[in-house]
Amino acid sequence: MVTMTTANVRQDVSIQDLLEAGLHFGHRTKRWNPKMRKYLFGQKNGIYIIDLEQTLDNLQKARQFIYDTVARGRQILFVGTKKQAQEALKTIASQTKQPYVVNRWLGGTLTNNETLRKSIARMRDIEQMEKDGSINALPKKEVAKIRHELKKLQFNLSGIADMQGNPGALFVVDVNCEAIAVAEANRLNIPVIALVDANVNPDPIDYPIPANDDAIRGIKLIADLVGITIQQAMAEYSKIAAEEARKRAAEEAAAAAKAKVEKEVREKEKAEKATELARLKAEKAAKAKADKEAAAAAKAEADAQAAAEAAPKAEEAAPEAPKAE
Repeated sequence: MVTMTTANVRQDVSIQDLLEAGLHFGHRTKRWNPKMRKYLFGQKNGIYIIDLEQTLDNLQKARQFIYDTVARGRQILFVGTKKQAQEALKTIASQTKQPYVVNRWLGGTLTNNETLRKSIARMRDIEQMEKDGSINALPKKEVAKIRHELKKLQFNLSGIADMQGNPGALFVVDVNCEAIAVAEANRLNIPVIALVDANVNPDPIDYPIPANDDAIRGIKLIADLVGITIQQAMAEYSKIAAEEARKRAAEEAAAAAKAKVEKEVREKEKAEKATELARLKAEKAAKAKADKEAAAAAKAEADAQAAAEAAPKAEEAAPEAPKAE
């Protein structure tokens, strides 16, 4: 795992930029959530005006969190199924190679990963059948049915087919529309970054960005800024990951060299021990041989001495021959 101290994200947007993108317009005063009161500047012509100073400040905090998350190698899942958000989120997610859901959030996308993986595997299988032409060997009715299934799977899953497990965070446009996605993320303790308009409850959101979530220009502006942040973080992650890989390779090489030296020492000690054992064995054998030879020589000498001592006695004991008359 890559460990690092992340850089600070440069603030490259102004309140004027947010104002021109229409991010200050909230909902009508009849359609508001009192929990958004702290983010509102006031009202004009029956419409709440969002405090863009807080928008700018919270946007900076959210971008810093996104940077830190991506720089650690985690992904950001973009979620925005409303028409105003679809194109902007899909474009940025595709450019930065992040997962996205812009058509329909399937219940259990985060909490029922096993079922999701099975659906993605089925989609891949059908795509492979199309690629190698094996689908054409099936009856026409079955081919039509399978292709309809593939179209439906691609519509719902193409944006998250390559998602590596659960994401590091969600980026959401319109909390009310994506309530199920937010609830699943909250259940799994996945941080949520979201545009919060005057009519939503910001409590479930970890990094709320008070802003008009219906303005196409505004959504595109925020999405572009998030995209820039992700690209910077990915570059930093690649650099740090390369350095970590270099350090790991150096450590592995040092460990291998150390292991080689230790092996050579062990083999040398083993050889020396074998030589010593052979020497001791040879000395023992030589000593045993010498002892045997000495014992044999002593026995032979004893036998010879015994024989020499027995000879005079035998002569004395022998009877004298009778004399001739």
